[in-house]
Amino acid sequence: MKLESARILVTGGSLGIGKATAKLLVDAGAKVVITGRNQSRLEKAAKEIGAIPVVFDVSNYDTITAKTQEVLTALGGGMDGLINNAGIGDFPILGEISIDQFEKVFATNVFGLTLLTQEVVSHFKEQQYGHIINIASTASLKGFARGSVYAASKFALRGLTQCWQAELRKHNIRVIQVNPSEVTTAFGNQEGVERTEEPNKLRPIEIAHTIKAALEMDDRGFIPELTVWATNPF
Repeated sequence: MKLESARILVTGGSLGIGKATAKLLVDAGAKVVITGRNQSRLEKAAKEIGAIPVVFDVSNYDTITAKTQEVLTALGGGMDGLINNAGIGDFPILGEISIDQFEKVFATNVFGLTLLTQEVVSHFKEQQYGHIINIASTASLKGFARGSVYAASKFALRGLTQCWQAELRKHNIRVIQVNPSEVTTAFGNQEGVERTEEPNKLRPIEIAHTIKAALEMDDRGFIPELTVWATNPF
């Protein structure tokens, strides 16, 4: 994919991996819309990196169709790439899990993500071209203590990714999953405060470079899944 003049949507783009990825894509010449729920934080990030802000909560299913059209308009009437980065987590231990926790996490990580992708894919099919990157986690590969809700959502996303790969290759639509290990971001922080960088932990930029490299492969090929681990996290 040639990033120069490409039109790309990055969900959850006001912080962390989404913001770092959007900046790299803008710097490469792409036109990028970033979304998020916090308007002031989103607009601040967009101004910093040269992206276009659209306030959009993917867990609000009733607004997905209209918001997708708003994004398409902001991008000039089309889209070439979707990066499903928005995600949340909840980490109760078995015995303390509530249905509300499952519903809240799956609303963003699975259900809203799927409905948004479905809207975008209808456009991709018309043009017989498109790129989808799902940001999952190493939690999509192996469970962990207190991971029942979060890992279940990411295992679901991995299943979705593989189904979409099977359905969409004939339409020249690439679907790629990226699995970051632990990254120093604001994930799980309600105030959106980024964690301090640690020399033995991944930074958002490592994942952003991975996403950019996967997109830049010539369109005749694609990478089904990428996992990024910290070299020595101990």
